[in-house]
Amino acid sequence: MQADSKKIVRLLKTARGQMDGIIKMVEEDRYCIDVSQQLMATEAILNKANKEILTAHLKSCVSHAESQEERDEKIDELVSMLGKILK
Repeated sequence: MQADSKKIVRLLKTARGQMDGIIKMVEEDRYCIDVSQQLMATEAILNKANKEILTAHLKSCVSHAESQEERDEKIDELVSMLGKILK
């Protein structure tokens, strides 16, 4: 993986900490909107980590592909994955 591993790990650990807090909120029967806001904040952190990884993939794996065929294959792989997410 060509992404900044330290940055990705930091983001993922932050998301994990938020998830622990959300679980506690649910166990304590906290207000729904408060729980939902924390879930959205966690999603935002995970999306940021994913963006970093995908950006690194495009800048490294795709742009350094040895042939146009290999580049097209990597792009198709990315488009296929995004298609599953965006359903």
